[in-house]
Amino acid sequence: MVVAGAGMAGVQTAVALREKGFTGTITLIGAEPHQPYDRPPLSKAVLLGTAEGSAFDVDFEALGVELRLGCEVLGVRTADRVLDTETGPVPYDALVLATGAEPLRLPGTEGVPGVHLLRTLDDAERLRPVLARQHDVVVVGAGWIGAEFTTAAREAGCAVTVVEAAERPLAGALPAEVAEPMAAWYADSGAVLRTGTRVERVEQGAVVLGDGTRVPAGAVVVGIGARPATAWLTGSDIALGAHGEVLADDRLRTSAPDVYAVGDCASFPSGRYGERLLVHHWDNALQGPRTVAADILGETTARYDPVPYFWSEQFGRFVQYAGHHPGADTLLWRGDPAGPAWSVCWLREGRLAALLAVGRPRDLAQGRRLIEAGTPMDASLLTDPARPLKAASV
Repeated sequence: MVVAGAGMAGVQTAVALREKGFTGTITLIGAEPHQPYDRPPLSKAVLLGTAEGSAFDVDFEALGVELRLGCEVLGVRTADRVLDTETGPVPYDALVLATGAEPLRLPGTEGVPGVHLLRTLDDAERLRPVLARQHDVVVVGAGWIGAEFTTAAREAGCAVTVVEAAERPLAGALPAEVAEPMAAWYADSGAVLRTGTRVERVEQGAVVLGDGTRVPAGAVVVGIGARPATAWLTGSDIALGAHGEVLADDRLRTSAPDVYAVGDCASFPSGRYGERLLVHHWDNALQGPRTVAADILGETTARYDPVPYFWSEQFGRFVQYAGHHPGADTLLWRGDPAGPAWSVCWLREGRLAALLAVGRPRDLAQGRRLIEAGTPMDASLLTDPARPLKAASV
């Protein structure tokens, strides 16, 4: 077994294989030199200096997993069953692609001093002294990572201006009426949010906006999205989708024999939602490896069709989301979005399709189970925030 990628998806694939009784060799290849680590703490504890790292609590030696770290994958020759790396070819019987996603760069910022991304441990360590010195910071992008970084920067005492090209935060993730209340969170934290604003260019010490305004910036943090890290597969016979993701089937098998894809680099067909999903979230990287390991070992398993789930800690709020709301026909509120705790439910043909919970973890836990079960819901009961979500089931 060879696993390309040593993030959550790759590590959990190795762990799941051993848990299911696989006795062959497992080689885990990672591009970074660090011991494999978890990413969510990078925008929180690691960034703020309350933790030095977030290495997985996995004894790879005891598992019999060979780590090859600081090793880039370059290509794959499926006919020969060989993975090409910068340190030489690696033969495989089965191969798992778990190379994750890479952040999009802001055009024109290559080589400009003080411009940062936040994806890797090295990124977080470069940004930590920026926060410690309380620099003026400009964040480009008001998505999930932009909000989390802004939260940490304000906690550290930095002046923060967030520049977002869309008219609202989270424009690519949530409908306008749901994302609109979240815009106030920035002002409440003391950050300046400028929506409908484009970056013209980044200079040393400043960001120049489309209207000519110069915003002082001791550092610029770019959080404008990510794409599957699959450029190295170009030219192979492994089919890629419109976003560059590996097209996996409902067992996470690729178009090539004995090659699987899991986590941020792959999409899969969802029977529950009737479309192919590309999920860039931690839970998908945790769940998928179990399906991969089961299929490799010949188990007859259910198809991979999870209810997508993620969370975000921002501006003193715990935000959780389960499901997939595009295609829903009804949107319902539970609670006042101006308050500290509220939820939004999306229904499709009377059944819960997705749920966003702000400070209401019980709603999320119950909603996730209701989505999985496809339980019919009474919309009139669903809108009462004092009533448990499950009590609205029919």
